[in-house]
Amino acid sequence: MNDKLKEFANLDFERKKRTGVAEAVFCQGKTPVQVAEIMEELSHCEDNVIGTRATEEDYKATKELVPEAKFYECAKILAVVKNHVIKKEGIIAVITAGTSDIPVAEEAAITAELLGNKVNRIYDVGVAGLHRIISKVDQIRNASVVIVVAGMEGALASVVGGLVESPVVAVPTSIGYGANFGGLAALLSMLNGCAAGVGVVNIDNGYGAACLANKFNR
Repeated sequence: MNDKLKEFANLDFERKKRTGVAEAVFCQGKTPVQVAEIMEELSHCEDNVIGTRATEEDYKATKELVPEAKFYECAKILAVVKNHVIKKEGIIAVITAGTSDIPVAEEAAITAELLGNKVNRIYDVGVAGLHRIISKVDQIRNASVVIVVAGMEGALASVVGGLVESPVVAVPTSIGYGANFGGLAALLSMLNGCAAGVGVVNIDNGYGAACLANKFNR
């Protein structure tokens, strides 16, 4: 690792050996130059490199150092894709309650794909129209792991948890009116859900949900 990089970063190249998932870059709070230099250093390894909460400026700076860098605008994911192979047999279904939840869901979906999983996206099937989720039950039950992304009151996670036997990873989002409290209402609803086999990650944490789903899918 070059001396300039050591001034602001201490990269963990052994993380994949310990945990099964290589280190990702949380871009928020870093300068575009810092993001670019970290992404370049990590790109020397064999794995796909993932940067979350990235901006267009982060992408432009990274692309100057790593021309093959890609930016998934909706998901705010910056990536250096080195391996396109799907390594896992099982499918991860990523479901959203509403269209407004899609950016968080895409963070989960893109991350899961970059980790070598096949992903089935099922969007805008919230509880305001239960027929929508019911019509997708066969697809959802075909998945090895289900990620449910929902804001407002977050009820979709409990509904899905009562329909499938596979693990459900619930992601509360900050989408909602004032009493949603920036996703806190959805988080508490998911934590208090009555369906068994549902785990909950932090608000808007699509990346964390994908990493957990990836471990289930192994």
